[in-house]
Amino acid sequence: MGVIGTPLLDKARTIFSDLGYEVEKDSEELRAERKWRTVFVTTADPGDAPEHGRLRCFVAEEPRAADVRDQLVSLAPDYDWAVVAVDADDYRILHPDAEALSAP
Repeated sequence: MGVIGTPLLDKARTIFSDLGYEVEKDSEELRAERKWRTVFVTTADPGDAPEHGRLRCFVAEEPRAADVRDQLVSLAPDYDWAVVAVDADDYRILHPDAEALSAP
């Protein structure tokens, strides 16, 4: 599955801007920068997402977010990641659990 669509990426832009990040469009994803960190924000499926950058955030609608998190845990990418689960008027962050972080 590719990029889900502009409305979801627009929500991500708003979330990161509200958190104090400077946000710019970077190809089919967003680049959010604050202090020393750059987070690449995408709506792409984890298996299709670019792998550049140390920090990546996957944005998904609430019903799909847990599946995206599980897919990332099984892929065990070489970057730090989180999933932002969004619904109509709120969001929550899904991080990998401690076991996934300590896996070889």
